[in-house]
Amino acid sequence: MRVTTATPADLERLLAFRVEAATWISKLGSDQWKRPYPADRLLATIEGGTVFMLRDGERTAGTITLTPEAEEGLWSDEELAQPSMFVNKLTISRDYAGQNLGGRFLDWAGSRACRAGAQWLRLDAWTTNERLQRYYLDQGFQHVRTVLEGNAVNGGPRVSGWLAQRPSRLADHGFGDETPSPEPLHA
Repeated sequence: MRVTTATPADLERLLAFRVEAATWISKLGSDQWKRPYPADRLLATIEGGTVFMLRDGERTAGTITLTPEAEEGLWSDEELAQPSMFVNKLTISRDYAGQNLGGRFLDWAGSRACRAGAQWLRLDAWTTNERLQRYYLDQGFQHVRTVLEGNAVNGGPRVSGWLAQRPSRLADHGFGDETPSPEPLHA
């Protein structure tokens, strides 16, 4: 398997991934990703070069967004002063479930973050999805805190404010990496 940078041609597959994941998560009792993700916002992140695809031949096994930009209102100024990369939208196709591809993809992200000069690989997860939170803890992340207020989108309670981090580090993830070298982070 190999990791590539997503292109605009991947937009429909990524939107379908989101629907597939939301359907699976709903069956587990979570409302995470219930609302469709705006295609224009996803296209902007693709064009920004922060969306990556895990490819198995011509098939797409997974996707991850990895960015130096934190979502507003989650991390403190002190935390933001530490060089970090942020994971978003990690999704593995149900066809590839049970193969630890998500864990290996997180290792790939941690390696990329390390090569960019990041101290931390950070993420936020759905505040009510305890199964997902346990998954990230099992992947070596440490819970930092849960932010429940300050959702700038609709003024309501924040739904994805469970914050976790782990040190970035080089790892043997076993994927071919066809992405360009990451841009160095600026302090």
